[in-house]
Amino acid sequence: GDLGALGMGIPVGKLSLYTACAGVHPYYTLPITLDVGTDTESLLKGPFYIGINERRARGKVYDEFINEFAMAVKEVFPKALVQWEDFGNANAFRVLQRYRSVLPSFNDDIQGTAAVALAGIFGALKLTGGALAKQRLLFLGAGEAGTGIADLYTTAAMQEGLTEAEARRNCWLVDTKGLVVRGRGDTLAAHKVPYAHEHPVVGSLAEAIRALRPTALIGVSGMAAGFTKEIVEAMAELNEKPIIFALSNPTSKAECTAEQAYTWSRGRA
Repeated sequence: GDLGALGMGIPVGKLSLYTACAGVHPYYTLPITLDVGTDTESLLKGPFYIGINERRARGKVYDEFINEFAMAVKEVFPKALVQWEDFGNANAFRVLQRYRSVLPSFNDDIQGTAAVALAGIFGALKLTGGALAKQRLLFLGAGEAGTGIADLYTTAAMQEGLTEAEARRNCWLVDTKGLVVRGRGDTLAAHKVPYAHEHPVVGSLAEAIRALRPTALIGVSGMAAGFTKEIVEAMAELNEKPIIFALSNPTSKAECTAEQAYTWSRGRA
């Protein structure tokens, strides 16, 4: 992404977690920022931008640059795990798909979020008493995090006996245009297609909750306050113990706070 003021802050921070949480010696970690330019005028014209002062690379030039990086890593550090991060929807799935069989690859936005969210669902089911295969998940947000969680849920539900189609049918996405369904009249990004089910067009999250009666509501939209009082109350009406995950970060972008979820559901969420 754009280097902006953060510079190396994000990769350094992530690798600190490898050391603090997994005991990996810092010597074996290497923070890297791939600078592909920026289209932000204020940065290009400002005096303090530390990134490459060029327009953002796209298409063939971008792909060649990423490939050169991947091949260099493979040559110099053949056993290294590459944590791909902050690649944006247009590139994240593509890059992971392409390089996961070339060198050990992990996209934290897609796979890391999914692992933690699925663990959270398993934890919640200990309280709600339901079976994983019987859950119906409704996502606010249809990007890397949402489809990553849905993909991992699908894998887990298949291990519990569902077919792939049945497992996917338990996952529904709401994007900026409403419920992601077949025949909505727009061209869907590839990662949304497996979760575009046959269903009448639904314009809002509130309507989607009423139509689908989900057991879990998962916020990965990056939009603050997406889970309003009305939304949480609707979930609490349908479920004795609704599962509500407001996962957008930083906290200022969370769909609701824990306090709001508990208050609006009268302590049942």
